[in-house]
Amino acid sequence: MRMYDIIKKKRDGGELSTEEIAFFIRGVTDGSIPDYQISALCMAIYFKGMTVRETCDLTFAVRDSGDRLEFSAINGIRVDKHSTGGVGDKTSLVVAPIVASYGVKVAKMSGRGLGHTGGTVDKLEAIDGFRTTLSEEEFIAQVNKIGLAIVGQSRQFAPADKKLYALRDVTATVDSMPLIAASIMGKKLAADDDCIVLDVKTGSGSFMKSVEKSRELAKLMVDIGKNAGKKMVALITNMDRPLGYAIGNSLEVIEAVETLQGRGPADFTEVCMTLAGYMLSLAGKGTPETCEELARRAVADGSALKKLAETVAAQGGNAELILHPETFKKAKYSHTVLSRSSGYIQSVDTEAYGLSSLALGAGRNTAEDAIDYSAGIILKKKTGDAVKEGEEIATLYSDNAASFAAAEEKLLAATVIGSEKPADEPLVYDIVD
Repeated sequence: MRMYDIIKKKRDGGELSTEEIAFFIRGVTDGSIPDYQISALCMAIYFKGMTVRETCDLTFAVRDSGDRLEFSAINGIRVDKHSTGGVGDKTSLVVAPIVASYGVKVAKMSGRGLGHTGGTVDKLEAIDGFRTTLSEEEFIAQVNKIGLAIVGQSRQFAPADKKLYALRDVTATVDSMPLIAASIMGKKLAADDDCIVLDVKTGSGSFMKSVEKSRELAKLMVDIGKNAGKKMVALITNMDRPLGYAIGNSLEVIEAVETLQGRGPADFTEVCMTLAGYMLSLAGKGTPETCEELARRAVADGSALKKLAETVAAQGGNAELILHPETFKKAKYSHTVLSRSSGYIQSVDTEAYGLSSLALGAGRNTAEDAIDYSAGIILKKKTGDAVKEGEEIATLYSDNAASFAAAEEKLLAATVIGSEKPADEPLVYDIVD
């Protein structure tokens, strides 16, 4: 079998066999296929696409290119939630303890943020002492004992994807639907969960900018998961504006805690309750509507907040920060951003809001960058709100006061103010199952 023939076949619109795809991923993983041939096939896939069968084969080959977690020692139904990434998206900190409070096991591996999107692991590391690295034995024992553990991806999961993504990133082939789906699901399926809820973001702060493209990606990933024997559902959720009012690690943890206390932002609360409802439903707790009521009950009676505090304590973190979020370390400096005109906020560039937070020190441009966990943004006004010239629209926080000027300009440039109030947009556009 020759890589030349595989490239030519896909270039000409042919359907690759399972064996050809497996040969390709083996060569990506062991280095026997040179970068230029890997890039050539990615470009051919970009232009010619893949069938669902091909995409499933590609995903499973990526999944099998490295370690896989075996969760048979975990007692009970295992359910996970995966987001395609956004700004202010701290939903895992709310939905995971809600679901675990009903006895459903949540054995979650999460990523770090890079660029404008935040990562769950970074948010958790804003909690003093929290360990995001556990041995497999510790991880499984904790899930069995309290129902929830959240860790970083410390093992070599889907190494083929790391190589593929690095080449896609520099060859303008990132936004290929089969390659995106195989990247996301290849890593997700390396963990042995029974049920997966996908939160596919759409809009200016997401990878997929249109609802149609987001729906196409969601359907493809649901098909892949079902082919792997998983119970699957995907929600298409709005990322044309940040989720909630907080952007930045400790600020988002505080907002997540406030949501578990029943006083979170309405938009963030609604998305969390919907996601938790579908997670519980896939785990057999009832219809999505019934399970959403269960989710709200876990917030109202305090059991979900208690579960988060228990998880933090189990992983070495200071649980008092969860019970008393006002004690989180505060940034050294703050800066008020004032509106330069009057009217309504008609739209925002959510990605630029994320980059504004990044400029304050809340994120990283490279994997080696250090994070200022107290840095970030608290929004005072959001899309649809009326504003007056000189009125506060956001407060910036950072340990580096010199970062405020650039962050403020980026945020103001990303905020469109006009004379007419914009039409309301849904928070959840569609359910794909």
